[in-house]
Amino acid sequence: MTPVIEVRFKGNRREYFTWPSEDSSPLRLDAPVIVEVERGQDFGVVSALGTVAEKKCQRCGACSQESPAPRAIVRVATPEDRKTATDLRINEEEVRRTVRDRVRQHALPMKVSDAEWQWDQRKLTIYFTAEQRVDFRALVRDLAGLFRTRIELRQIGARDEAKRLDGIGRCGRQLCISSWLPEGKPVSLSLAKAQGLSLNPLQISGPCGRLLCCLHYEHDFYVQQRKRFPKEGKTFKTSAGTERVISVDIFRERVTLRSEAGETRVVALEQLRL
Repeated sequence: MTPVIEVRFKGNRREYFTWPSEDSSPLRLDAPVIVEVERGQDFGVVSALGTVAEKKCQRCGACSQESPAPRAIVRVATPEDRKTATDLRINEEEVRRTVRDRVRQHALPMKVSDAEWQWDQRKLTIYFTAEQRVDFRALVRDLAGLFRTRIELRQIGARDEAKRLDGIGRCGRQLCISSWLPEGKPVSLSLAKAQGLSLNPLQISGPCGRLLCCLHYEHDFYVQQRKRFPKEGKTFKTSAGTERVISVDIFRERVTLRSEAGETRVVALEQLRL
């Protein structure tokens, strides 16, 4: 059986390839490899093996009738291959500055985020963000003549940009989207509201300018816990008379009530049920 291997490229981009283990020595994590891509060969690092890689490959959904199976890993990278890849990474910063200058010359409403050379230099991918669709055909022709290779401009969102560029979140740790989170899900203010957080976007947004991905992590817990409590604003009769629920504390399991006379008291959830 030919195992599936996950390979990581620049910008936390991950793809899946096959490795004929019966004919070759087994691969290890973080091993540099040369892989077969659509137009030539590229350089990456092994990031998952075995059943872990197979499960992640099944979830990615990239395989289709047009591309029924992952491509192959050509070989383990040599020291010369690694040096070529390192030189390209160094050159990409200069490429990004050059592309930004050309974007300004063409007066296009787009922000160039990153540039990525394919290892064999047969393709150069430019990643950018924009608020709307951009007609960059003239720019592509300009860049193709300048770099003498196939140019691909790829528009990405703010979360994808954070995933590629990486960074430190307000928690002081590496961004989830660029470390372990496989895909950034849409986040709405309703998640913050359900957790009793500030609704000021500046206080609950990440470096990408979008709402924090981690607002998803505890949402299910809050939803399940709140089912045990009366809703805020609900009015009912107690031994003290007619009272309204002002707030609930799901961690201390307490409910704050206010009477018709304006008096406020805090009652344990269990006591309120009795």
